[in-house]
Amino acid sequence: MNIAELKASVTGEVDAHRHQLSELSLKIHANPELGFHEVKATAWLTRYLEENGFSIERGICELPTAFRASYGQGKPTIAILAEYDALPGLGHACGHNLIATCAVGAGVASRLAIDQFGGSILVIGTPAEEIYGGKAIIVDRGGFNNVDMAMMVHPGVYNTATIQALANQSLEVEFFGKAAHAAARPEAGINALEAMLNSFAAINSLRQHIKSTARIHGIITDGGQAANVVPAHSAGNFIVRAKDNTYLDELKERVLNCFVGAAKASGARLEYRWEKIRYAPMRNNLTLARLFRQNMQSLGRRMQLFNPSSAFGSTDMGNVSQLVPGIHPIIAIAPKDVLGHSPQFAQASASEAGMSGLVDAAKALAMTAADLVANPDIAARVKKEFQQQK
Repeated sequence: MNIAELKASVTGEVDAHRHQLSELSLKIHANPELGFHEVKATAWLTRYLEENGFSIERGICELPTAFRASYGQGKPTIAILAEYDALPGLGHACGHNLIATCAVGAGVASRLAIDQFGGSILVIGTPAEEIYGGKAIIVDRGGFNNVDMAMMVHPGVYNTATIQALANQSLEVEFFGKAAHAAARPEAGINALEAMLNSFAAINSLRQHIKSTARIHGIITDGGQAANVVPAHSAGNFIVRAKDNTYLDELKERVLNCFVGAAKASGARLEYRWEKIRYAPMRNNLTLARLFRQNMQSLGRRMQLFNPSSAFGSTDMGNVSQLVPGIHPIIAIAPKDVLGHSPQFAQASASEAGMSGLVDAAKALAMTAADLVANPDIAARVKKEFQQQK
């Protein structure tokens, strides 16, 4: 069987599983689970893979809802990554139900390439992408040490083979003041909420003087209990993003100074904690991206290599891409005026367009895996580019 015949076989395998994949995707969509609590999704995904000949390791890297499903034993070892956590209050408004099912669909279809040419396929279940950086934890704990290259596809509103993803780190902040009657003895109190509001004002001023690719945003999680009591406590959660780690470190210090200054001005005591997990910027492997783009376009879906208008976000796939060659393409499932992390995108993730995107993504991933195992020269070029980037 030549490569063209093999690609026809793997795409046919995806079509043969289309009904099962759509049902699985809709079931995950209808049962949204937050990060590190994806018990149902993990069970459904691993059962499907196990039924289709994969060996399953559950709870990898000491994360109960992470898994590694493997087929084959040789090299190269190609990982296809699944995400399946939902957003608080919005469900699958980022389409992770589609990411998970296109990953398992691609993994199952790739068996045909492994059977003919050798190599191995891993489907790695990576929980808690939205908030906690599950892939970053798996990277730190050695979960990708034996992987040669990693791929995943994310739903969106345009088709592109590469993305821009920012480094980011979260900051938790608390101010401690002194409670007092807000009318009878306001002078006796220290207003922790005012300290938080002054911090927001300082950050808003800072935004005028940072690079256009950087982002700072946050929410107040505690601002007091009653309007007639001077708030003795306030709390907030913030995210700082930058295009590279060097500027992120610089920006973190400037952001923290906004809170330090507000504490001094108000008299409130500041406590803060930077999250240990940092999302790394995405390193796109262009050799791999061009291969994926070519396979996607063979399905009749036009796809750019770069999208200069793409929005800046962050993903823990960035951490994986710093360790092994990787891609994180976007596939359109909704019109361009639909916003990610919105109720409208959650609806799109269960739509017919969403299911069509799932099938195309699974086919393109499986065809790309077939290219890599069938042609050692291509796999070598992927690795060479990665080493040159480093």
